[in-house]
Amino acid sequence: MMATIHSVLVAVDETIEAAIDSGQLERLASAAMEREGLPPGELSVLITDDETVRGLNREYAGEDASTDVLAFSLTEGEEFASPDGVMRLGEVVISYPTALRQAAEAGRPVEDEIDHLLVHGVLHLLGYNHAESADEKRMRTREREILAASE
Repeated sequence: MMATIHSVLVAVDETIEAAIDSGQLERLASAAMEREGLPPGELSVLITDDETVRGLNREYAGEDASTDVLAFSLTEGEEFASPDGVMRLGEVVISYPTALRQAAEAGRPVEDEIDHLLVHGVLHLLGYNHAESADEKRMRTREREILAASE
C-alpha cells in the first residue's frame, strides 16, 4: 500500500527555533494523519509563546488564559468541496513555554511533551474530544497508539 501524501508546514517562533526539530514534527503529524486514514491533507503547526497562545485563546475561544495547545479546524461548518481533492485540516498551535513547564512537572523531555500536544491537536481537528469521560479515554488511547507507532 502506498502512503498518502500529506503536507505539514511547521512554523516556529524564532526565539525557540533552535529547540525544535521541525522535521520530526512534520513526520509525526503526517504519520498521525496517515494512521487516521485521511485522504491527502494539509496541516499547519505553529510553535510559539504563551502570549501568542493566550491572545488566540482569548480571541477565538473567549478564554483569557494561555493553554498548551489550540486546534483551529478548517473542516468544521459548511461543507466545502476542495477543488484539488486535498483536505485542508487546519492549524495546531502549541505554547513552547507551557510544554516546557508540563514536561518538567511530568519528568520527561520537552520533545516528548510537544509530540504529545501535536498528536492531541491533530486528533481534535479530526473530531476527537475529551469533554466526556468515555471520549477522553478513547482520545488518550488513540494518542498513545499513534505516539507508540511513531517511535
